[in-house]
Amino acid sequence: MSFAPSTRKGPVGVAVIGAGNISKAYLDNLTVFPDLKVLVIADLFVETAEARAKEYGIAEFGTPELALNHPDVEIIVNLTIPAAHVEVATAAVNAGKHVWTEKPFSLDRESGLGLLKAADAAGIRLGTAPDTFLGAGLQTARRIIERGDIGTPLTGMTTFQTPGPESWHPNPAFLFQHGAGPLFDMGPYYLTALIHTFGSVRKVAAVGSSAKATRIIGSGPKAGEEFAVEVPTHVSAMAQFEGGQSSHSVFSFESPRLRMGFVEITGSEATLSLPDPNYFDGDLKLWRPGAEEPEIIPATGPANGRGMGALDMARAIRSGGPHRATGDLAYHVLDTMVSITESVESGTFVDVTSNAPASVAVAVDWAPETATL
Repeated sequence: MSFAPSTRKGPVGVAVIGAGNISKAYLDNLTVFPDLKVLVIADLFVETAEARAKEYGIAEFGTPELALNHPDVEIIVNLTIPAAHVEVATAAVNAGKHVWTEKPFSLDRESGLGLLKAADAAGIRLGTAPDTFLGAGLQTARRIIERGDIGTPLTGMTTFQTPGPESWHPNPAFLFQHGAGPLFDMGPYYLTALIHTFGSVRKVAAVGSSAKATRIIGSGPKAGEEFAVEVPTHVSAMAQFEGGQSSHSVFSFESPRLRMGFVEITGSEATLSLPDPNYFDGDLKLWRPGAEEPEIIPATGPANGRGMGALDMARAIRSGGPHRATGDLAYHVLDTMVSITESVESGTFVDVTSNAPASVAVAVDWAPETATL
């Protein structure tokens, strides 16, 4: 879909809906990028919105309706819980606002496709986390692979293993409900990295399990409370991509040993270890045949953190050009995760029919901290 340049000038007005834990990571950047102006913090719990607004010096706070109806807000940054993502994003589209949504894009294909169609009909941009692939780490990996340093990319491996977030998260129950678990919570980071390397996923096969039916909150005011586990807490998945390449991934909340951020791409000439796809920076390691130690490659380019995708969208709104972390990409990641879930349930390969659009590489000198509008 193509977009006309915005008729407005200057910084793009932003409202954040959802003032929970993740909002701090966003606001640390959204409030200092000069091409953005955060106008409103909104939450169903107004006192939560007020506290966050005061913390960042934002004048207006209130319910989501304030953000949706604000005449100077052009982008809604949707940081609500996964179950509310589509509802809030749809309300923003209906209000004529562009939307940046935390992952996952939706919890099922039907609502995700409905959101894509509604935005397309309204001429609204959709963007969705993760935007970590815009950071120096994964963009440096892209440059290394595209110039042929590992030869032809052939296979990928990713691993995310932890004991689970209930030990440290003050309100973790939603992370074990439909639309979460290790696959939907962390899968978008790893799958996005693989898709940007190999292109669209064509089919998947997976197994999954849950070690415990309930878990106990380990910290915060709800410490000691028990909650139900509704989704697999360990998933092992294989994927085949449009070019015939393949990958194997583990997503687990069941491992006493931490293994996070492991992504390796093996090519015909070398293997490349990528930095953690949950972050924006980090060194890369290039392993060549016969070498006892890898070549360490520092990442180059911007690595400001969460909010880079919203900034990329804002600049695209003004120019009329494409933004990178699109709704179509996020829907393909969602479609892949739903297909993995279906494979766990059926014990069969499941075809993935959606496609991931190609994105323009981020220039090394792309500068989020510089005013351009």
